[in-house]
Amino acid sequence: MALARVVSFDGVSQSRVEEMKQQMNQGRPDDIPATEIVMLYDAAAEKAVVVLYFDNEDDYNRADATLSAMPADETPGQRSSVGKYEVAVRATA
Repeated sequence: MALARVVSFDGVSQSRVEEMKQQMNQGRPDDIPATEIVMLYDAAAEKAVVVLYFDNEDDYNRADATLSAMPADETPGQRSSVGKYEVAVRATA
């Protein structure tokens, strides 16, 4: 069963988004075994939503522990919500 970790952030600046892009281009950390990471950004509202996809519960739990312990200065902005979802439908073009 695939799972997704969906996190909302407030106070996300354009410069921080650029920093995150550079970090992601270097590859994801081993302790975050996501199959895909998507970041949605609303520049006008300075908000972002990050969705991480995982193949199974063990991978989700490993990443969740790492991400939950992450210092605030390493996140896109101030976390406003974190949710765990089962991926019910997923399609690509």
